[in-house]
Amino acid sequence: MFDLVILTIGKLKEKYFSEAYDEYLKRSLPYARIELVELEPEAFGKSDAVKAKKKEGERLLKFLAKRAEATVMILDERGKEFTSVELSQYLEKQNGQLIFVIGGTQGLSEEMLEKYPMKLALSKMTLPHELARVVLAEQIYRAATIAKGKSYHH
Repeated sequence: MFDLVILTIGKLKEKYFSEAYDEYLKRSLPYARIELVELEPEAFGKSDAVKAKKKEGERLLKFLAKRAEATVMILDERGKEFTSVELSQYLEKQNGQLIFVIGGTQGLSEEMLEKYPMKLALSKMTLPHELARVVLAEQIYRAATIAKGKSYHH
């Protein structure tokens, strides 16, 4: 069984994103323990967006410091791309908890990007963080069904 955490900045605001995420989470429950941690986003204006991203990064780092034994994988369009089968194989090899980190509207701080070199690209295109969460949840479900030999993948 996969032991996963999805660590994000902010909540899903749009109902359609929430419904899609909840559906894939529900489908994944027989195959994975998935903890969702939503940290508070920082309010910002045009002049203080960099400060806001830094504060959000500090919140993420503080949370991750409490889970030092976990493997951390940051979602970033410059990261490694996996096929669904490769992601399934990667997740099967994990011995401990794996934390997926999704940044807020401004992305992730430089400190986060430097501290955690393992990065996953869901696409080479930049995705809104809400959509990234839904795509990640679907791919976790797909990876689990691949690992269990279920027919969802094809």
